[in-house]
Amino acid sequence: MSGVMKRMGMIFRAKANKALDRAEDPRETLDYSYQKQLELLQKVRRGVADVATSRKRLELQLNQLQGQSAKLEEQGRKALALGREDLAREALSRRAAVQQQAADLETQHQTLQGEEEKLTLAAQRLQAKVDAFRTRKETLKATYTAAQAQTRIGEAFSGISEEMGDVGMAIQRAEDKTAQMQARAGAIDELLASGALDDPTGMAKDDLTAELERISGGADVELELQRMKAELAGGSGPQQAIEGGKPDRAEQPRTQHRFDKQ
Repeated sequence: MSGVMKRMGMIFRAKANKALDRAEDPRETLDYSYQKQLELLQKVRRGVADVATSRKRLELQLNQLQGQSAKLEEQGRKALALGREDLAREALSRRAAVQQQAADLETQHQTLQGEEEKLTLAAQRLQAKVDAFRTRKETLKATYTAAQAQTRIGEAFSGISEEMGDVGMAIQRAEDKTAQMQARAGAIDELLASGALDDPTGMAKDDLTAELERISGGADVELELQRMKAELAGGSGPQQAIEGGKPDRAEQPRTQHRFDKQ
């Protein structure tokens, strides 16, 4: 059972990987990677800004402590000049505490300044990397688009693309059906002409009937032609041409005499 489940899992992963590979567009993947790099660069820049802000805050505190230390020193001098050694000692004691705080802040300031320099350098390097990736990304996208266009054009010319394959199959089916219908029509005509099939409409004729009708049609044409010639010549010639006979000898003079009188 475990072997069957393992095999099913492998088949599912293989089909899923194939589907993802077919759906994946390298240009979209490149754009997504570039977007992630921009987000990382933005985070580094915010880090640099935060460190710089903290450094600036320490510098302000250091300035305040240095000013406070100088003020306490001045107060101690004045107290000592007035003979108030106790006040002078207190002022110097406070000044020592302020100087210790200033020393601690100075250490933190140096640490933050070092971190700021590192982050600034990292941001510059990352910026250069992002710029190089953007150039590479655009080049790859243009190359992929050109290769895709060339592939589609080649498939269109060769007829192996899916769309052209469907069109080719449709044309082949149409040609096959046309040839089949032509062959069927020719076979039916031959069977009707030979008398093997009866025409219920009475329109079909065998070879002998067709030949007889052709000869009869030709004779009718000849008779009509003689009749028209006789009409052009005048007289009773048309009627005689239609009847297919010649005029009697006895009637010829009479007819000639009638023409003479006219």
